[in-house]
Amino acid sequence: MKIKEREAERHVLTITVDNEAGILAKIAGLFTARGYNIDSLTVADISDNHAISRITILTHGPPAVIDQIRAQLERLVPVHKVVDLTELGAHVERELALIKVTGKGEHRVEALRLADVFRARPVDTTTESFIFELTGAPDKIDSFIALMRELGLVEVGRTGIVGMMRGAAGT
Repeated sequence: MKIKEREAERHVLTITVDNEAGILAKIAGLFTARGYNIDSLTVADISDNHAISRITILTHGPPAVIDQIRAQLERLVPVHKVVDLTELGAHVERELALIKVTGKGEHRVEALRLADVFRARPVDTTTESFIFELTGAPDKIDSFIALMRELGLVEVGRTGIVGMMRGAAGT
């Protein structure tokens, strides 16, 4: 294992920005320029007047590189705030996935049974397939997908994670 891989840590960054064209490209460019991958990316408007968006990025890197990325993100003009949820402590992460599974007979029954265990909700059903909706931690979704592979997994769509600090205070 390379030293760089051993030092890499998982970080969830939330970035509050002006909702304007090109900001996402600027942010992604910071990661690209340093050779670091964005593992998950979500963006959504969070204000009544559609002026502010929140970007959530999951990435891996050594602490020094994450600090550098944060500092450079904070210098971008349309960026209001950068928060490293991982660094701040206890936070909640969730992701939404749509998972299409085909099957008949016992495979169909088992897919429904497992969906119930994972609290996945069938949102579309035909005589030969299901589309399940599953919300939860990324590891939970990964586990469900792995089980569905054995039963007839056809397609997966994932939103990427969204995170928020625990407790009454906002970030």
